[in-house]
Amino acid sequence: MLRTVNRVLIGIVGLALLLLGGSVLAVGLGAPPPSWWIHDGRHDVLLSNAERTRWQNDGWWWPTVIAALAVLVLLALWWLTAILRRRRLAEVLVDTGDGEGALLRGRALEGVLAKEAGELDGVAHAHVHLTGRRTAPETRVQLLLEPHVDPGTALHHLTTEALMHARNSAGLASLPAEVRLKGVKHRAERVS
Repeated sequence: MLRTVNRVLIGIVGLALLLLGGSVLAVGLGAPPPSWWIHDGRHDVLLSNAERTRWQNDGWWWPTVIAALAVLVLLALWWLTAILRRRRLAEVLVDTGDGEGALLRGRALEGVLAKEAGELDGVAHAHVHLTGRRTAPETRVQLLLEPHVDPGTALHHLTTEALMHARNSAGLASLPAEVRLKGVKHRAERVS
C-alpha cells in the first residue's frame, strides 16, 4: 500500500513540476503564455509588490501560512519515516509449550532459510526477507534460477522443503511466503 502511495505521490508531484517548469521555460524563451498563465508575458514579475503585501496586515494571514507549512513539513516527515522505516522482522516468538516461549532471531531464520533455498537443485542464489509480526511472520523469497530449471518445480521444492522445514523448526502454524523467481542471465546456446 505504501509503495503505491509513494509512487502516486511522486508521479503527481513530478508531473506538476514538469508542467509548471516547462511552461515557465517556454514563456521565458518567448512562447505565448498559456490560457491559465497568471502573468502577461515574459517580462512580467512573478510577484508584484501589491501581491506580496496584500494580506500582510490581516490577522489570519500569518497563522494560516504557518499552519499550512507545518502540515506540509509533518506530511513530508511522515513520508520520509515511512520510507526509511525498517520492515525486517527482528525476532520470531517460538512456542516452547511451557507458556513462556522463546525468541528466535529473525536474521538467523532468514539465513537458514536462504541457505536451504540456495541449495535446492537449479537455484543459483536465494534471498529471504522476514516481515510481519513476531507471532505471525511472513517471508519474501527471491530465487535466482539457472536456465535449465522449471520454475514450477523450483517453487514446489521451495514450499515442500525449505519453507516447510523453517515452519516446523520454528513451531509456526503457518509461514506465508511471497516468492519471486528470476532467471540467471546467460548467453544463447548454439544449436547445431
